[in-house]
Amino acid sequence: MSLPIPDPDALAASQALQRAIAAEIDAAGGLISFARFMEQALYCPRLGYYSGGSAKLGQAGDFTTAPELSPLFGAALAQVAADIMAQSGPHVLEFGAGSGKLARDVLSELARLGAHVDSYTIIDLSGELRARQQALLAEFPMVRWADALPADFSGVVLANEVLDAMPVQIVRATPDGWRELAVGYAADADGLPRFGWQERALTPALAARTLAQAGPAAQFEPGYTTEIHPVGAAFMAALAPLFGSGKGAALLFDYGFPAHEYYHPQRHGGTLMCHYRHHAHPDPFYLPGLQDITAHVDFTAMALAAQDAGLDVLAYADQAGFLLAAGIGDLLLRTDPNDVRAYMPQANALQKLISPAEMGELFKVLVVGRGVSLPPAIARADRSFRL
Repeated sequence: MSLPIPDPDALAASQALQRAIAAEIDAAGGLISFARFMEQALYCPRLGYYSGGSAKLGQAGDFTTAPELSPLFGAALAQVAADIMAQSGPHVLEFGAGSGKLARDVLSELARLGAHVDSYTIIDLSGELRARQQALLAEFPMVRWADALPADFSGVVLANEVLDAMPVQIVRATPDGWRELAVGYAADADGLPRFGWQERALTPALAARTLAQAGPAAQFEPGYTTEIHPVGAAFMAALAPLFGSGKGAALLFDYGFPAHEYYHPQRHGGTLMCHYRHHAHPDPFYLPGLQDITAHVDFTAMALAAQDAGLDVLAYADQAGFLLAAGIGDLLLRTDPNDVRAYMPQANALQKLISPAEMGELFKVLVVGRGVSLPPAIARADRSFRL
């Protein structure tokens, strides 16, 4: 791969993380699950990608999200949030708030709509991003930061590109059934660990979840490799006690597929992908701590986990359908089309958000909740029968 070279401090931080992961592999007897490797690479205190200090978003970072493209995204979500809060409570909880732009755009539009917000709570593991959020949201006194879920909650939960960053297990079909791809290492000439895949038997828990999500290995060609999502499923289940005796809904935006598309025989290499300074590549062992590691979301598994925990699946739609139903086209027309310099950047950004060739079809939204209904236009956009 031809990728940008990190500066010496960043390289030293990555090497420190590599040694820490290698020590954990040694302590575990030579192998750890990929989920544990991914967790350390992304969230190890001070060294992981999200818990360290490197820039993540925008031109200086590694990727761009929908809120970074246009304030229309947050304004459209606010239309739906206002309706849900009117049925539940004046509270918003956002996971993984990025730069804070989504929070700013949602709160600005809610204020315009006259929808009062008592609290807007952000849970984010990135110290660098939390600092950016605090600077951007200083004018919104209702914003607060937390490290854990509230005991009881009524209102709206937002999670944009959160599920894809949750650690996954990797499994491979063989003539003898599914095998886990775990992570081991060998030291190179400089004494640094070089991580690699090693097959091992599945634990009973992973075997059960693999069968539930992907089905039996016999239906796939030997070598078929895919991801299993126990952490994401546990997160979805945790949303049920979050609402407790309250009402509300969670809106989860991410890229992914329903199970029948996710585990399609032609998707034989899985969906694991890494992002480093706007370069996408498939090697999760490259410079741990300096790159994002993601996997597409199995939305069927996420919906079932929420449903099994006691929540209702309120809607599932592609991003284009949801945003159009939320009125994003009308929001664009607040800008005079005759003012070309102001209008065209917003129109181009909207095109990226809804175009099938950009984010419109690959990105989906799953809405789960309790005690509320969605606006009629959103309900008409529901495609949960495809899950």
